[in-house]
Amino acid sequence: MKIIDLIKSKETTLSFEVFPPKTSDRMESVEKATEAIAALRPDFMSVTYGAGGGTSDYTIDIAQNLQETEGVPMLAHLTCVSSNKERVRHLIGLYQSRGIENIMALRGDIPEGGRICDDYHYAIELIEDIRSMGDFCIGGACYPEGHPESTSRRDDMIYLKQKVDAGLDFITSQMFFNNDAFYSFMYRARDIGIEVPILAGIMPIINARQIRRSIALSGTEFPERFRAITDRFGPDDEAMKQAGIIYATEQIIDLLAHGVKNIHVYSMNRPDVAQGIRDALSHIL
Repeated sequence: MKIIDLIKSKETTLSFEVFPPKTSDRMESVEKATEAIAALRPDFMSVTYGAGGGTSDYTIDIAQNLQETEGVPMLAHLTCVSSNKERVRHLIGLYQSRGIENIMALRGDIPEGGRICDDYHYAIELIEDIRSMGDFCIGGACYPEGHPESTSRRDDMIYLKQKVDAGLDFITSQMFFNNDAFYSFMYRARDIGIEVPILAGIMPIINARQIRRSIALSGTEFPERFRAITDRFGPDDEAMKQAGIIYATEQIIDLLAHGVKNIHVYSMNRPDVAQGIRDALSHIL
């Protein structure tokens, strides 16, 4: 099922994101974890794509497995910054042959040491190629607090509008911890003419290491209330996990109360985290 059709047919949606293993010896444990998350019956799931495309086969295998055995619509990520057009078109053909109708089109992070292929420079080029190759539902990424490489939020929004106009059916936000930043982003997006559904990306922070990594990757603002929680509970892994799930759940409840209809949770291959969020929202979603 195409995700855009699912979004249009439901009042609200809850989806989870998982990631493939880096090596084949971890495949069994990742499959077990992703199947447990799929058993929670999210509206759909997404599978990420490792840096440089090194996990592309695993991405496809996991997506196909969950779609066929668990009946969950799947969104397979595809990045282009380290790939040539021949490789990307091969992968798009594989997605098509495996029955995957939904692709998350991303530029991807430039690898350490610089770009290794010049066929693609921006996600918009990938979106155009996917759109020309088949009848896919295409998702893209957005940054409520601005892309780390953008010169200004205004320029970032103009580029996002160009990506949408190139063929995106929906966009999913990078993680954020201050809902006001997301509401401001939504207003600016609608003001510039972006009308596609915008999914709110929520990351439950469950340990101190994750906090440091999140700041390093995205520069996301941590509200003072959240800093107080991490300062108090961060040293205790179980306490931080519980506090992180509660904070993320409160974010989601506030988003839903303000009319945000589509929630995408970065569940980090953790069935316990996905279960905690699902249980807390059992009478809401």
